[in-house]
Amino acid sequence: MENNYEKSAMKVSFVSIITNTLLSVFKLFAGIFANSGAMISDAIHSASDVFSTFVVIIGVKLSSKDSDKDHPYGHERLECVAAIILATVLCATGLGIGGTAVKNIAAGRYEMLDIPKQLALIAAIISILVKEALYRYTRIVAKKIDSGALMADAWHHRSDALSSIGAFIGILGSRLGFPIMDSLASLIICVFIEKAAYDIFMDAVDKMVDKACDEETEKRLKDCALSQSGVLNIDLLRTRVFGNRIYVDIEISADGSKTLNEAHSIAECVHDAIEQNFSKVKHIMVHVNPAK
Repeated sequence: MENNYEKSAMKVSFVSIITNTLLSVFKLFAGIFANSGAMISDAIHSASDVFSTFVVIIGVKLSSKDSDKDHPYGHERLECVAAIILATVLCATGLGIGGTAVKNIAAGRYEMLDIPKQLALIAAIISILVKEALYRYTRIVAKKIDSGALMADAWHHRSDALSSIGAFIGILGSRLGFPIMDSLASLIICVFIEKAAYDIFMDAVDKMVDKACDEETEKRLKDCALSQSGVLNIDLLRTRVFGNRIYVDIEISADGSKTLNEAHSIAECVHDAIEQNFSKVKHIMVHVNPAK
């Protein structure tokens, strides 16, 4: 499972790096030759996606390492660290876009020395389509393998698509004689980017502070344990999310007249059943109490 997880993440990251590199070069070329400062800024934004993808690769590589003496519970939380780094980069990007827009609106700097050429509009459209496709592709794989860092990278692609929409509106507005549209669109984009950064950050924090599973998952865990022969009741269930995996501590009740071997066999059945039915569960501790 871990090997497939890493392979899937590496494949998506490789596609992301190649695509973003080519897209950044194209947008920079278009921005320079079409006299568009907005497109040049958008090219720099796309280049930052290459950096973010390298952070994802490092996070996935480290989180996939086997348990060792110093880290007996594994390294899954290192992927959460990568997600927090990406959320920080995303937040800074949004603040940069919003801050520039506010300054321009406050100063009334709407005039542009050079009117952007049509090439800049074409580049913006291509960027929107490519980045939205990358977002959807990355998001599908991130949900499939349950990768927080990969999901953060997907939202970084979406933020770049939003940035390109802002660039398109700004360039079009400038060509039509309404340069203020550039700054207003940038403010709206800033809000979307900050919301994405906040969601990514909070999801990573929840996974690092041993937050319990959702109620639906805990209910399914209890039902699975109760369905095993010899289990009379669930006395206690504790769960904690560790990176993208789950740790379970469960206390079950069984007939007090059972021998130690029989009670141990019931506990093993519960352990094996949960492992087989819940792929995200990494470790289970089952304690058997005599039924009252």
